[in-house]
Amino acid sequence: MFNNIYKGKKVFLTGHTGFKGSWLALWLTMLGAEVCGYSLKPNTEPSMFAELNIENKIKKSIYGDILDVERLEASVEEFKPDIIFHLAAQPLVRLSYSEPVLTYKTNVIGTLNVLEAARKCKGIKAFVNVTTDKCYENKEINRGYREDEPMGGYDMYSSSKGCVEIMSSSYRRSFLQGEEGYAMATARAGNVIGGGDWALDRLIPDCVRYINSGQKIEIRNPIAVRPWQHVLEPLSGYLLLGQKLLEDGKKYAEGFNFGPREESVLRVAEVAQKVVENYGRGEVIVHKKDNLHEANLLMLNIEKAEQVLGWTPTYTADLAIERTVDWYKHFYQKDTDMYVYTLNQIKEYEESIKWNKNYAIK
Repeated sequence: MFNNIYKGKKVFLTGHTGFKGSWLALWLTMLGAEVCGYSLKPNTEPSMFAELNIENKIKKSIYGDILDVERLEASVEEFKPDIIFHLAAQPLVRLSYSEPVLTYKTNVIGTLNVLEAARKCKGIKAFVNVTTDKCYENKEINRGYREDEPMGGYDMYSSSKGCVEIMSSSYRRSFLQGEEGYAMATARAGNVIGGGDWALDRLIPDCVRYINSGQKIEIRNPIAVRPWQHVLEPLSGYLLLGQKLLEDGKKYAEGFNFGPREESVLRVAEVAQKVVENYGRGEVIVHKKDNLHEANLLMLNIEKAEQVLGWTPTYTADLAIERTVDWYKHFYQKDTDMYVYTLNQIKEYEESIKWNKNYAIK
């Protein structure tokens, strides 16, 4: 897959202890890459990183803060990667209300630190900079946002990621033009689901917690509409984008959306009910909303990723929810080696890509 581009490549992955980072670390390792992870220790209990012993499955794991410039730069310089995938972030909207300074420091200054560490290390060819669909100025319009639309963000998390996009564009024009520097692109994805996520204020992890504690599932915003995709969908987009950057350099050094098709854009209440149906137990109720603002409608236009990269989503929302619930059921039943099970879900997804005739990945 991905033209075998990652076999033998040295990959520096920030945020490797997080949910998406853990999945990406495993997939890169399966693809033959030497992965060096750089991240804070897992901040949830349990965590996919710890439960699957990912620290001992990759080449090197460093516990470090992207705000610690000296440690970050020394780690990049020592490893001398071919490509960087930057996922480390403060990723929660609601936490950004209580920790606005931390959110901006981590997401904006932290990203700038990683970009600078990469520029100071000779030999790096590509940089995939992961942001979010929430980087757009959301007017809650009934269509997907295109990559050339204005950045913005109501809450501090969303606006910090809008700032990252603006800063990344400026950084590219300032320091990465012509023969100078590496090829850097930004990747924007929406609500991602999959096994191994235990972060607070995430719909499916919250549903699973309620079900396994015997409580009714409380949801705050049942009519909110979100694009739902399995974690392997955007990760396949990041990997494909990394492949293109490594092969063709700065031709692909732009922003790209990775989201599901319109039929996978569902209301929160619909998703919670599908979790209950797949789990075989549980009950959904509406919890009284607090006063923190959360968008009711947000969608992405993915035509650019389809036409320019040859990427297209493979799983429906129903299949993504089914795969996610299956992962948690096996985890809590303690009847399965979850490392092997997770690798099998990745292989299963790879097979689905091969059968998807719209997908250009070879």
